[in-house]
Amino acid sequence: MTTPVDELQGTIEMDQANERVKISFNRQLEQGDCELTLKFIGDINDHMQGFYRYKYSTLDGEEVPYGASTHFDPANCRRAFPCWDEPNFKATFDITLITPKNLQAISNMPIIYENEYLDDKEWKITKFDRTPIMSTYLVAYVVGEYDYVETKDSNGVSMRVYAPVGKKEHGQFALDIASKVLPFYTEYFNIKYPIAKADQIAIPDFAMGAMENWGLVTYRETTRLIDPEFSSMESRQLVAIDVAHELAHQWFGNLVTMDWWTDLWLNEGFASWIQYLAVDKCYPEFDIWTQFVADTFAPFLVSDALKSSHPIEIPIGHPNEIEEIFDEISYSKGSSVIRMLHDYIGDDTFRKGLHNYLKEYSYKNTVTVNLWSHLSKASNKPVNEVMSSWTLQI
Repeated sequence: MTTPVDELQGTIEMDQANERVKISFNRQLEQGDCELTLKFIGDINDHMQGFYRYKYSTLDGEEVPYGASTHFDPANCRRAFPCWDEPNFKATFDITLITPKNLQAISNMPIIYENEYLDDKEWKITKFDRTPIMSTYLVAYVVGEYDYVETKDSNGVSMRVYAPVGKKEHGQFALDIASKVLPFYTEYFNIKYPIAKADQIAIPDFAMGAMENWGLVTYRETTRLIDPEFSSMESRQLVAIDVAHELAHQWFGNLVTMDWWTDLWLNEGFASWIQYLAVDKCYPEFDIWTQFVADTFAPFLVSDALKSSHPIEIPIGHPNEIEEIFDEISYSKGSSVIRMLHDYIGDDTFRKGLHNYLKEYSYKNTVTVNLWSHLSKASNKPVNEVMSSWTLQI
């Protein structure tokens, strides 16, 4: 059933404290499918949340007026357009951008149509393919002056790294990493990467190190673009680790998503462990597991000894609380206990249980005990009993 908007009247109430809007109609809707169309005006802000603008410069220092990017993690999609902005309200998204003709328009999915907008030679309209069903925090679109380097991985997935004009060569190493790591994950999980492209883009002003938007990973420019002639081994290792981390999320986080932010560690702890496994397999000369001890294991021991520490799984109520758990406990302690579990049940068994888990919950939401259940079945060991003592208490 489709009820035209003009047949209904109602009121809109804003709940600023809980970041919600309540729409009350003058009569009860009939049971069935309804279509809700909303007209709204949004701001492009300067706060690195929602849909925001930024300045950037070319290699010779020339400043380009503005670009614009999204950053919706963890609960900022609502700042760009009205939506059910929680991870367990998954949906498909049809993105259309109307932009100046000289700017690149990029989103999660490949472009299916691009042309002049209303015969205006200065503007263009770009339509993107429909996304898989996914959470709102993974939606992304970027507009700006960008160059790119590109390739295809061994499975035919199109890959690009976008960089400000004049800097595209600085994205080549990240592209090389991605073209090796993505096929590794495809084989390790035994589940095909579900999108036709896997792009990365460098954003000058970015609130986090990186964000795993499905099909369009966004990065802080200073952490992703490196000079191929003068970069150190440490810089290359950091780029490799970060790329491997975000690509792991394409399965563990994007394809299968935590039901609520209480299980954030399931996304971040797992990716923070398997990033090392992927880099070690693709670049054994890095001897990357030594970095795990120095950069991941040892630091979390210090944080976990503080009075401010918390269990890996911690209840989250208000959206304002979410960013507080993007910390060493969720990432570093989480990855350390996953590494312990992997060694406890063995790689073959771990992969079998992981594949079954990802297969059952593809395009769905999940909680920690669901992963433990599949690993228990695969290993015939009491994974839930063992791991709960590590994740539910300090």
